[in-house]
Amino acid sequence: MRTLLTADWVVGFHKGDHVLIPGGEVVFSGNTIEFVGRAFPGEVDRRINHGRAMIGPGFVDLDALGDLDTEVLTFDNGPGRNLGRVWTEDALRREPQEAYTPQEELFKYRYAFTQLIRNGITTALPITSMLYRAWAESYDEMAGVAAIAKEMGIRAYLGPCYMSGLTYQRGDGSLARHWDEGKGMAGLDDAARFIADFDGKAGGRIRAFLAPDRIETQMPRVLERTAALQRETGVPMRLHCCQSVYEFETVRELHGHTPLGWLESLGLLTDRAILPHGIYISGHPQVSVAGDADIRRLVASGATVAHCPLVFGRDGEALASFASHRAKGVRFGMGTDTFPADMVENIRLGRMLSRLMTPDHEATAADFYRAATIGGADALGRPDLGRLQAGARADVTVFDLSGFHLGQVQDPIKAMALAGSGRDFIASYIDGQTVMEDFQVVGADTPRLTETADLQLLKAKSIHADRAPGRPPAEKLFGPSFRLWS
Repeated sequence: MRTLLTADWVVGFHKGDHVLIPGGEVVFSGNTIEFVGRAFPGEVDRRINHGRAMIGPGFVDLDALGDLDTEVLTFDNGPGRNLGRVWTEDALRREPQEAYTPQEELFKYRYAFTQLIRNGITTALPITSMLYRAWAESYDEMAGVAAIAKEMGIRAYLGPCYMSGLTYQRGDGSLARHWDEGKGMAGLDDAARFIADFDGKAGGRIRAFLAPDRIETQMPRVLERTAALQRETGVPMRLHCCQSVYEFETVRELHGHTPLGWLESLGLLTDRAILPHGIYISGHPQVSVAGDADIRRLVASGATVAHCPLVFGRDGEALASFASHRAKGVRFGMGTDTFPADMVENIRLGRMLSRLMTPDHEATAADFYRAATIGGADALGRPDLGRLQAGARADVTVFDLSGFHLGQVQDPIKAMALAGSGRDFIASYIDGQTVMEDFQVVGADTPRLTETADLQLLKAKSIHADRAPGRPPAEKLFGPSFRLWS
């Protein structure tokens, strides 16, 4: 079936960048875009006029939350390490069990994928918390996730997260590391098996990537083998890196390098590397290494920083300068990494924080929109994603501009960044298939999803308490904003 979409605005792609087409049209047949422009000359099977709306490429979320919203528990309740967000020595000694059943683990992905689609995200690299796990993810679990992604129609890059260590806090509150290279190697074996079995499934919508957990929880041999597997398979690798002072100084103490320097020495700092969050690098005022060596490493390698401004901004942290790093040649994509899965909010906040951090360097809404589309697609080596042009995959979103809250729309990108949100997406197509229409994700029973998620969150609440210092009652950890009137 050949479909023609039209609206007041279309974000097309021409000569290497997005362009705005007033009254534009997008035509796709099967899973491929045939035409972007005006006055398509051919015959079509269906025409959909979205009116006062913006048709654009789907967002590429390089660090997409594949979990329930546990931040609703910890928000405004004090330091995370007091709330069970860091394992205690006691919890480690008790050999923690899985908090969720296998069915509950899969449910959280279904819930999260629904949220992502609802917010205009068409390609996702999900991440979940390891806090509730006995250790990390497995092949069988990720095979189940692939089945859900196939059913729902989302384009997903998947792979079991693996780690060879974890950070825990001693009884005196100091931090230490627990290592288990055997579990790290077993997790890497699961990842290799998943790549062999699932990369390219669902007509290419399911792709594999390597997902080692944060850099300070990895042992050298595990990362060396990760680098070898990455070279062998060519899949992307995502590794959380440069996201805390503790991580920076720990890696330097253990390995004699900055985190980026260590990745470089291992052969992992390449143009196939995706690195959330890139904040604490050499030259940052809070770390022990001065100079711009890490910026030069990022530029020379072609690695992509997955920028997630919302999750760090909530805790008063921010990238030193999106605008100046980008001007020096650092590649950026975007991620949500937290609830809500709202890329529009991350675009808005990212622009604000960039201007606050370096007011002499301009960062525009268009810069962040590029990062959330072209930047993410380029990080995956996918020139057929993140842009609307003939030959690209038909991953298309429709952003409603008719809401009174948006005010006057002179420019759709600016209107979206000023007053819009992910909730303003009215329709979405992935690989040419309708996955959302009339603000509803196809096939999703959202009231039932919400009810189940609320019940499942009680387990997360109890596991926080079980792994918090002193194992206090959950009610003591998670107090209300104001006292309850009984």
